Amino acid sequence: MIPMSTRFLTLIGIAVTLCAHPARAQHADALTQGYPPSLCASCAEWNAPEAPFRIHRDTYYVGTHGLSSILITSPEGHILIDTGLPNSAPIILENIRALGFDPSDIELILNTHPHFDHAGGTAAIQQASGARVAASPASALVLERGSSGPDDPQYGILFDFPSVSGVERFTPGDTLRVGPIEVVSHATAGHTPGGTTWSWESCDNDGCVDVVYADSQTPISAEGFRFTDSETYPNAVADFEHGQRVLETMPCDILITAHPGASSLWERLADGKEGLIDPEACRRYAASARQQLTIRLAREAEASRNQR
Repeated sequence: MIPMSTRFLTLIGIAVTLCAHPARAQHADALTQGYPPSLCASCAEWNAPEAPFRIHRDTYYVGTHGLSSILITSPEGHILIDTGLPNSAPIILENIRALGFDPSDIELILNTHPHFDHAGGTAAIQQASGARVAASPASALVLERGSSGPDDPQYGILFDFPSVSGVERFTPGDTLRVGPIEVVSHATAGHTPGGTTWSWESCDNDGCVDVVYADSQTPISAEGFRFTDSETYPNAVADFEHGQRVLETMPCDILITAHPGASSLWERLADGKEGLIDPEACRRYAASARQQLTIRLAREAEASRNQR
């Protein structure tokens, strides 16, 4: 049987290839209503509605079936991390309302990485909520443009998405706060130059757990991009390796990933919510990422030898 991580990497790679069409990505209808199945075969599956649910005390899953979006709540305002596709925004907003929360109480919107499938709904949810948006410096530039630059390994095969105004910058490692909520930013780049993993404590009467919302760690790229010696993103391999070390050493009781399938979320939930508690999950996720990177770099080395 093919390991889950390898199967997921293959599926995502296929999805990225099928979504590639930069010229069509400029069309206004694609930016606001979604991307046609003829151009993005996986978008409909990614955007399938999912009932929202509590992960732990103040932390909720409000995303679609294929794209995570996490709401952290408090009486003094909420934090939302990731917003799915452009046409995921109405689903996420309705999921928030279904849980009994008001989107206007969202104070801060954060992001793992600024691709159309994780940041596409940010502008719409920002407008609906009036929330601030904050991102790492590299990600903030992309959010403001609504398009990736040549330093992104997938540059040229990504859809544009609605641009976001007034994006605040933070330094990776900073703690961001809304009322009593404190979320810590961790640089886990490689998949994109500004990729960020988020962690926070969620506490109830039984104590506290460390929740980690991990960024994507798959070494996927446009044709011709080489992680080994990229001129546009020369630190890609070092960034991946740094992120792997972060993920395998950070406190982690509950792992959620930007694509829920990358951490087998639905399989873990099949046995009940207790399946979410797994202190080894982040270490396994890091090990899988390291294996994927090793395979990718070996393929690049083989391709170089064959060209000699």
